[in-house]
Amino acid sequence: MAHPAPLVAPQPSLAASLKTVLGADLVAHVFTVDEDSITVTREAVAGVMVALRDSLEYQQLMEIAGVDYPDRAERFEVVYHLLSVTKNHRLRVRVSTDEATPVPTIVPVWPNAGWLEREVFDMYGVLFSGNPDLRRILTDYGFQGHPQRKDFPLTGYTELRYSEEDKRVVYEPVRLAQDFRNFDFLSPWEGADYVLPGDEKAGGTGEGPGKGAPTPMTAKEVKAADEKAKASPPPTPKTTENTAQTGAGAKTNIKAAKTSRDGAKATKAAKAKTPATEKAEKAPAKPRAPRKPKTGGDA
Repeated sequence: MAHPAPLVAPQPSLAASLKTVLGADLVAHVFTVDEDSITVTREAVAGVMVALRDSLEYQQLMEIAGVDYPDRAERFEVVYHLLSVTKNHRLRVRVSTDEATPVPTIVPVWPNAGWLEREVFDMYGVLFSGNPDLRRILTDYGFQGHPQRKDFPLTGYTELRYSEEDKRVVYEPVRLAQDFRNFDFLSPWEGADYVLPGDEKAGGTGEGPGKGAPTPMTAKEVKAADEKAKASPPPTPKTTENTAQTGAGAKTNIKAAKTSRDGAKATKAAKAKTPATEKAEKAPAKPRAPRKPKTGGDA
């Protein structure tokens, strides 16, 4: 199995050299993914580091990491990453421990281990005996718990805010509307023990009739609906063709034609005329004489 990391020079004789130098302190040696990884006893880790540095030329400590295996008796592993500059080779060293058993510090071997051990302590809660300043390094003052543990909740236990009343940062317990701390990892596709939203549509849950989605239309029904929608609507008949279609009825028409009490009858209204129109109608029509041209001028 290959990996994307840069290739390093292989060390065929490393296994024999480790057995000779470490002796009984070497618990296991594994070569996987082109990398060597060894497990040593926890109490002898400081002496193992001195031997690896002085005898096998691993001059630099590159990293210290923590790993949490909650199912193990010693749930934590402290992993040291060493680099040999002269051999162009890396070596991974592992030790196991639990919450109460401290791991000997390697600060006297590599001083930069002080910061790295503080990080493992902060994230996992692993204790390092002999560390000159074992304090939290990534989390804030007063932080509770260790965030990289597998059983640590994603939301934490406390939250902080600035209080205008106290004029300082205060810590308060986290209050959640949903129960995020007890997350259900059961996949609904594998079958959940509870009713999921929408199950009532399928029936069988006792929460609804279970009608489901409506049955789709057949091809014949779809064609008939399309033809009905495309057909033009029938013409609207006129309502004023004759008196029978006025809406008043025959009795109303007969009543309107009768003489009223004052003797007036329903007659056609005369068209109103203006005084100028009446005068023109009474006066006889006279022919108009032609107009004489004016004398003088250019005409």
